[in-house]
Amino acid sequence: MAKSYTPGLKILNNTEIERERKLPLKGDINCNKGDFVNNDTIVASTKLPGNIHMINIASQLNIDASSLKDYLIVKINQHVKKDEVIAENKGLFGFFKTQVKSPIEGKISNISTTTGQIMISEPDIPIEIDAYIDGEIKEIINNEGVVVRSEGCLVQGIIGVGGEKKGELLFLDDQVSEDFEGKIVVIRGSINKKKYDSLSRKGALGVVAGGFDYKSLSDILGYRLGVAITGTENISTTLVITEGFGDVEMSSKTFELLKKYNKSKVSINGATQIRAGVIRPEVIIPSPNKKDFIKSFDENDLVIKEGSNVRVIREPYFGKIGIVMKLPSEPVMIESETKARIAEVEFDNNERKLVPRANLEIILD
Repeated sequence: MAKSYTPGLKILNNTEIERERKLPLKGDINCNKGDFVNNDTIVASTKLPGNIHMINIASQLNIDASSLKDYLIVKINQHVKKDEVIAENKGLFGFFKTQVKSPIEGKISNISTTTGQIMISEPDIPIEIDAYIDGEIKEIINNEGVVVRSEGCLVQGIIGVGGEKKGELLFLDDQVSEDFEGKIVVIRGSINKKKYDSLSRKGALGVVAGGFDYKSLSDILGYRLGVAITGTENISTTLVITEGFGDVEMSSKTFELLKKYNKSKVSINGATQIRAGVIRPEVIIPSPNKKDFIKSFDENDLVIKEGSNVRVIREPYFGKIGIVMKLPSEPVMIESETKARIAEVEFDNNERKLVPRANLEIILD
């Protein structure tokens, strides 16, 4: 029997969560399989080679490349400081020497008597990867990283910007003081640039809101957001939008779920990719010691059927949440005067509309 799969948006109170934490190149693993780690535990580390600087000694001293080593004061793998003399000629009677100084601090990585050049490597760049979420090390990826397994609450958003942040979940309505240092702030309604900037200045590490103005988002980033992956933006406060652009409130289901975890430790990530290989912005609240029923993800959960909770992801009903009441088997003529397979969706106000199935995403709860 043919099945119709739709994108799935997860809003789960208690589920199994796994996150792969990988280094950009092989390095050291700082934990063992079965270890329990906190979200800020460094689980893997490595060093990226620094930039290479080529210096043509033969040209600067006006010598033959084959005799380069006779004029060098340094050796391979020797550490040098910026402006340290690395080569010089003999001058005239010991005077009028021409010297070549290192333009950077680094290490002599290569000496070539063929080209007359030497290579100086900048200091290695240390890279450390933390666990991101509290949990157990489920798997060690050979010298590259680990897989962290946890249990807890997972809420995915529509779009986000900014990278991984870890802090304390705080609802704006409950906040009396002006101190948001280290907090992940939840706002039920939409947020504008002025409010975002205010929270950012007051130390908020992240903001989770129902809606956001597209122009304000462009103002924050300094450019118009396209369809590429987000998450690498140079902003201090990560933003996760749960519903979409515009003046829209966070769904009651999402808001009440997050409310249960007020002042809990939370990890968020604004990384989003809306093309192939979908990546959702996320809010994760681990509860590693929780023994309640754990809901595991099943591919069949993405099969649209009568009774499925769905969200419309395109106009004219963008952002609306409803329940699939009927799934007509035959294609139906829609407003664009084309035929498409549709679903009859009942929204919160008991209004029923015919929506193309391609315009729906399932809410996994």
